[in-house]
Amino acid sequence: MSEIRKTTQYLIPVEKKAPAAGEYDIYPVHDLGAGSVSSDYRELARRIAGCGTVIVDGYVGVRFDDFVSRLNEALAALGVKTLWWSVDSALKSPEEVDKLIEPYLGGDDPIFGFRAKLSLSDFFDAGKLAAIRPDDSAQLNIIYGTGAALAGWEGTLVYLDIPKNEIQFRSRAGSVRNLGAACPDAPKKMYKRFYFIDWVVLNRHKKALLPRIDIFVDAQRETEITWAEGNVVRAGLDRLARNGFRVRPWFEPGAWGGQRIKEFINELPHDVPNYAWSFELIVPENGIIFGGDGKMLELSFDSVMYEAGEDVVGKECYAAYGDEFPIRLDYLDNFDGGNLSIQCHPRKEYIQKNFGEVLTQEETYYILDTKPGAEVYLGFKEDIVPEEFEAALKKSHETATPLDVEKYINAEPSRKHGLYLIPPGTLHSSGRNNLVLEISTTPYIFTFKMYDWMALDLDGRPRPINIRRAMENLYFDRKGSRIAEEFVSHPYMMEKGDGWELWHVPTHKNHSYDVHRYVVDTEVEVKTEGKCHALNLVEGSSATVITEGGMTFHLTYAESLVISAAAGSYRIINDSGKQIMMVKAFMK
Repeated sequence: MSEIRKTTQYLIPVEKKAPAAGEYDIYPVHDLGAGSVSSDYRELARRIAGCGTVIVDGYVGVRFDDFVSRLNEALAALGVKTLWWSVDSALKSPEEVDKLIEPYLGGDDPIFGFRAKLSLSDFFDAGKLAAIRPDDSAQLNIIYGTGAALAGWEGTLVYLDIPKNEIQFRSRAGSVRNLGAACPDAPKKMYKRFYFIDWVVLNRHKKALLPRIDIFVDAQRETEITWAEGNVVRAGLDRLARNGFRVRPWFEPGAWGGQRIKEFINELPHDVPNYAWSFELIVPENGIIFGGDGKMLELSFDSVMYEAGEDVVGKECYAAYGDEFPIRLDYLDNFDGGNLSIQCHPRKEYIQKNFGEVLTQEETYYILDTKPGAEVYLGFKEDIVPEEFEAALKKSHETATPLDVEKYINAEPSRKHGLYLIPPGTLHSSGRNNLVLEISTTPYIFTFKMYDWMALDLDGRPRPINIRRAMENLYFDRKGSRIAEEFVSHPYMMEKGDGWELWHVPTHKNHSYDVHRYVVDTEVEVKTEGKCHALNLVEGSSATVITEGGMTFHLTYAESLVISAAAGSYRIINDSGKQIMMVKAFMK
């Protein structure tokens, strides 16, 4: 068989090996209790053998044929004769699906489409779906495939989940297809279709199913599964929603990537040229790992939002954004790497009108580490002339010649623990030799690159440039002396107690979130005041966070943690042996 996944990243093991003390943990686990997580097809076969009728639904990217083959073998070993029904037989033809989704694909745009206003049922022929009925004479009937629950069968509902980073690794290997597609496509085309159509549609379906799923299965491994009972998983999600959680981060090399992440995350593969990104809290794609008896079960992050989103983000935030978790954290590492592209992000009205998103990308760069002489490119020079800048960008792109960056673009010196403010429409880039904690609102693919320093991606091709969209969103009055005054944060102390200080690190007036920094010698109690807090340990080797509800989290340097709004309060305890700093991001 050809390769199933194309990546250097390790596949998550069934059993967790504890990291060394003080090491960054790439598999943060939330315990469900003894006996809660199983890891055997034979155990799953015994669980469903007497159910009569079983529905096996799940996400795009799951290899259902492989799952069916292994489960059927386990059932046969028990002497259970099983009749299998594929819901794919009721799918509309690939040509019909292509016509259905065409309005949301953005034409020949290589990156951007529009969030689909479709339901999963739109991908099926209603008559064919209704015709799939269980055979009463069979010992066990199982209908399987993405959308199997739409057939309306009564029975035990099994849901196969898979993290979205793993879907991407499989798409790069050509081992999976888009929803309703005849065959795999080029990875970037598949990703665009995943992001704007498949994931949107299947998230709605998953939310509708969540209250009645009997068995959750983590289906990302090639030969093994882990699974847990639905009521146990939902109880676990409720507990996280009332307290807090760490998501599973994932990591990617890139054209401009650096070496700093490799230095402090020893569990990662080190046979890659660099790491450009650590997706710490990219909630459309991160997963949450549950554990039991040392075994790990990963579900997509959105499961906790569908179970108890208002508890996670608070009543006011949930009313505004629904299931869209609003805060994003990630690392940009270009230590000994290259410059990020010169870019901007869309204004809110633009992203809503053109791409159907709820939130736009309101960014800040928190400098976690830097080298002398490093810079952050931010805004324009005082004498900027927009027409001349656009002409220079087009000439650079068309002739493959360098842009005179210093002529047009302002640069600010990079300072460790400095916060650089990038509201929508602001030109920006991180110069090389920075480790940036990017704090933002949730969307993250809506980057309009104007200039990419003549760099090639890891496949040896130029990355897409989008000068027109950038020009439609840039604010050219963000320039000159105004940048240092308005777009570089000026922290000040808000409160001080015995062994701690609270600093306000103000964001821009056009940011919908704000940033605090706790400087802790001993410990400090923090109240959520009905808001969700996204934490990151930006200085010091370790800290312990204990919620009012009794959940305990141990953080090491650079790890992130979400504290749910419903937690009420929590304590940050310094166990580093020296002073620590904890950054807190929250919606205003």
